[in-house]
Amino acid sequence: MRSLDEAAIWNEGVPGVDVPGYDRTGIRTGIVHIGVGGFHRAHLAMYVDSLLIAGEARDWGICGVGVLPGDSRMRDVLRAQNGLYTLVRKEPDGSLAPRVVGSLLDYLFAPDDPEAVIERIAHADTRIVSLTITEGGYAIDQKTGGFDPEFPGVGDPASAFGLVVEALARRRERGTGPLTIMSCDNMQGNGDAARRVFTGVAQLRDPALGAWVADQVTFPNSMVDRITPATADSDREALAERFGLRDGWPVVCEPFTQWVLEDDFAAGRPDFERVGVQVVDDVVPYEFMKLRLLNATHQALGYLGYLAGYRYVHEVAQDPVFAAFLRGYMDDEATPTLRPVPGIDLDGYKDTLIERFANAGVADTLLRINYGSSDRISIFLLPVVREQLAAGGPVDRAAAVVAGWCRYAEGTDEQGTPIEQQDRLAAELTVLAQRERTEPLTFLRYTPVFGDLAEDERFAGAFRGALESLYTRGAAATVADLA
Repeated sequence: MRSLDEAAIWNEGVPGVDVPGYDRTGIRTGIVHIGVGGFHRAHLAMYVDSLLIAGEARDWGICGVGVLPGDSRMRDVLRAQNGLYTLVRKEPDGSLAPRVVGSLLDYLFAPDDPEAVIERIAHADTRIVSLTITEGGYAIDQKTGGFDPEFPGVGDPASAFGLVVEALARRRERGTGPLTIMSCDNMQGNGDAARRVFTGVAQLRDPALGAWVADQVTFPNSMVDRITPATADSDREALAERFGLRDGWPVVCEPFTQWVLEDDFAAGRPDFERVGVQVVDDVVPYEFMKLRLLNATHQALGYLGYLAGYRYVHEVAQDPVFAAFLRGYMDDEATPTLRPVPGIDLDGYKDTLIERFANAGVADTLLRINYGSSDRISIFLLPVVREQLAAGGPVDRAAAVVAGWCRYAEGTDEQGTPIEQQDRLAAELTVLAQRERTEPLTFLRYTPVFGDLAEDERFAGAFRGALESLYTRGAAATVADLA
């Protein structure tokens, strides 16, 4: 059994495991990434690793940063493994394709030493700060779309915003120059959101600093895509049993990966195009495509599939009735709201989505994709609803998804088994969902999420019709009616 020790891995290798052959000595840290989780390690860190394998990007090694108390576990694992980890690609036939990734050179845990994090970002070698802090982690007012200075923790010097803004202040004072803040979070206009928040926090600290950030720091938008389920103990065991490799926290992912990135960098960037990144002038069409097809469809299968008794994404996608429902949503409701997407065959893309969802090897859980429902529904599905209502288009399937969420938010499935609610608004929404049975539209009148949708008779009627069907006939029959 091999542990993930740098010398052993690099010098001797592991049978069946791809090991990077580059010398990590002398690689400089050019990227500081905040929020090191599975997605970052399956996406940005993987792309940089691919460049290093190709002999490129030796100025672009990554330093990971954790800001949350729970990130201490990632700190311990990565430090014990010299930053190395195994990325395990799960193929549809059940086979595994593991590779060791070496682009993560260091990991700083901000609660241990915030000064070290600030100085690493302020260092002249650092030219990109990248982020995966989740869709709900940005201090954005959901009603106005602007910076929300009252957002919990936004003014905390130890938060991601506080640490980065302090580092930017030092760069400005020292003449080090600006850098790029690159959001890799799964949200439309992620760079624009980052711009509003970081500029807003800097403005609160010092108007002159806020003006400098607004003028000098760049915030490229991007579209990111790779299904990365949570690592399970069975994944660690499979890696040990099949390949004789012990890894404290491997990452599992699907074969598919995509990154569309706006070319807007203040201090240079790696040659991402060389490893398959689409660097474009306008990310928006690709964002709409991914968020409104893949992510909204995840929401469509997540709640209704769980209520129907499924627990994994592939189980839902392999059900012909659910697959027809999902494709109907994509074709009839989501696609009409999209802009032209250069270089993309939309029908082929949608076929690929169903195939990706049906990949049993990935074993992605419905609980994972249902996490943070209020943020995800707001970003992925409701924009489609509003555009279709304005255009007079169909909304029945989207209304059924919202109804499915309401039924799911009651806190029990159709057999009465409790459902763990993992949402920042769970306390309020569970109460409203439980009242919905006797007080119609109570759930839909929660304006922080739904705005005025309860006042739209067509959507409210479709929502209530689907919900009554869920109450009386269950999710499978409700989906069959709309397939």
